[in-house]
Amino acid sequence: MEMSFYFCCACCFLIFFSKAATAIDTISPSESLTDGMTLVSNEGAFVLGFFSPGSSKNRYLGIWFNNIPMQTVVWVANRINPINDSTGLLQIESSGRIVLQVQNTTAVWSTNTTAGAQNPVLQLLDSGNLVVREGSDSSPENYLWQSFDYPTDTILPGMKVGFDLRTGIDRRFLAWKNWDDPSPGDLTYGVDLEGSPEMVLWKGSEKYSLSGLWDGNGFSGAPYYRSNPIFEYDFVWNENEVYCIFSSRNQSVKLRNVLNQTQSQLQICTWNQENQTWQQFIDLPIDYCDTYGRCGPNANCDSNKLPTCQCLTGFKPKWPQKWSSSDYSGGCVHSKPLNCQQGDGFIRIANVNTPDTTNSWVNKTMNLKECRARCLGNCSCMAYTNLDVTGGGSGCVMWNGDLNNIKQLQMDGQDLYIRVSASQAGTDLHS
Repeated sequence: MEMSFYFCCACCFLIFFSKAATAIDTISPSESLTDGMTLVSNEGAFVLGFFSPGSSKNRYLGIWFNNIPMQTVVWVANRINPINDSTGLLQIESSGRIVLQVQNTTAVWSTNTTAGAQNPVLQLLDSGNLVVREGSDSSPENYLWQSFDYPTDTILPGMKVGFDLRTGIDRRFLAWKNWDDPSPGDLTYGVDLEGSPEMVLWKGSEKYSLSGLWDGNGFSGAPYYRSNPIFEYDFVWNENEVYCIFSSRNQSVKLRNVLNQTQSQLQICTWNQENQTWQQFIDLPIDYCDTYGRCGPNANCDSNKLPTCQCLTGFKPKWPQKWSSSDYSGGCVHSKPLNCQQGDGFIRIANVNTPDTTNSWVNKTMNLKECRARCLGNCSCMAYTNLDVTGGGSGCVMWNGDLNNIKQLQMDGQDLYIRVSASQAGTDLHS
């Protein structure tokens, strides 16, 4: 009798120990997650649980990197509604809705009810994505809900930055207010659909830094993205979706893009195992000319020249006295008046980040010759270029009115054809 008692106790201990040692990555409607408990993704890459940021005593439900000493949070559920005690409780309802409650009653965060869920489960994936799916269906295209569609301040490999035009979801990233407070700051990053889509870093409602056009190889304003050893990226633009996505070239490297409100930067960081710190690989804006509108309209910002701001060929400072005292806000105007009816010309400027696309018009099927003719026949068209530079070039982008935020690059930029008086252009020249 005594032996059987000890045997039962040993079995119970082994069962308990094996359960404790096996990380759980999924909960069903019959289970819950309380403060102090965690979900750990299958291969141990990420953790979901409750945490307090910095010196704050508030509690938040979030996802962070596992197995690194510096807790690095990549997603927060209740960033606007903190919990001020340890009574937080996370559940998934039988409908597929996720609910975060306090003291078993008040919901501080929840997802929209998912219609038609039969046997939903909540699972933390090794990508850092928290998903609701049918228990028997793990296909990504059938997820009922996913945290990757509702990001906070961090872009992970495999996340889409931009729009699902079918559902209206705008995956825009918002910085933490500060390191003690994950509520939204005023620094945001996402896709601007106005004109030709491009990636934009905003401060409040003002544009702060732009990617330039996607030219088939990369963004015209970010040549340093193209041939780096750490990550690769792509841009998808069709009738269903418009988004940027990036992936790691080495799956063993921990990689994140994070909005830093304090420094007003989008920082691309890798985890340095040897130094046990996050190492900043690229920061945006990268230099003086990456900040939006440094030189006013119709000017070219060149970090390798003094002064940094130069009027485009065929243009002169609008306010010469201010320009000579380094006030570039007025930008530049045509040095000789245009005469649309009698015919203007174009000057090519090579290797630039294309202008702000807000006032642009796009046609994906035109060639460059057709694009030139279309621009020439439209008196408000001030510049044009190919939409895609691969395979000899294709597509057409035209800009109406002032040309804003042009940046001169040393290589890999785009050719831009700028409208000038025929007396300056003659035949189309190179600048």
